[in-house]
Amino acid sequence: MKNIRFLAVGILFGIVMSKSEAISWYRIQEMFRFQNIHMYGIIGVAVIAGAILFHFMKKNNAKTVDGEIADFKEKPKTYTASIIGGTIFGLGWALTGACPGPLYVLLGQGYWIILVVILSALLGTFCYGLLRERLPH
Repeated sequence: MKNIRFLAVGILFGIVMSKSEAISWYRIQEMFRFQNIHMYGIIGVAVIAGAILFHFMKKNNAKTVDGEIADFKEKPKTYTASIIGGTIFGLGWALTGACPGPLYVLLGQGYWIILVVILSALLGTFCYGLLRERLPH
């Protein structure tokens, strides 16, 4: 019962993703082909809202779900890791037509073929865990 709020937020996230058409393969392909601004608008709003929320969390000493004060230490900049990771993420997104967030929304809507993508993402995460120490961070 303690984690019911996460389920509620996940359901709300799924509804928003579905209603905004952010899970639509056609919308994602339009974005990658620079044919429509719809997805860029959604991403832009998310980035701006995230930046504002992050600022307020940092300013007001936000707490984690465990009640501890969140730690906002500066991380060292590693452009190599960001470029490699971003490229892999972008290729996967373009090839499958879905980023990780909407995968479960698509599954919930009955698109069973997305299980192949979910299992592939889990396999990729597992491989990352095995290779983590040898990768640039």
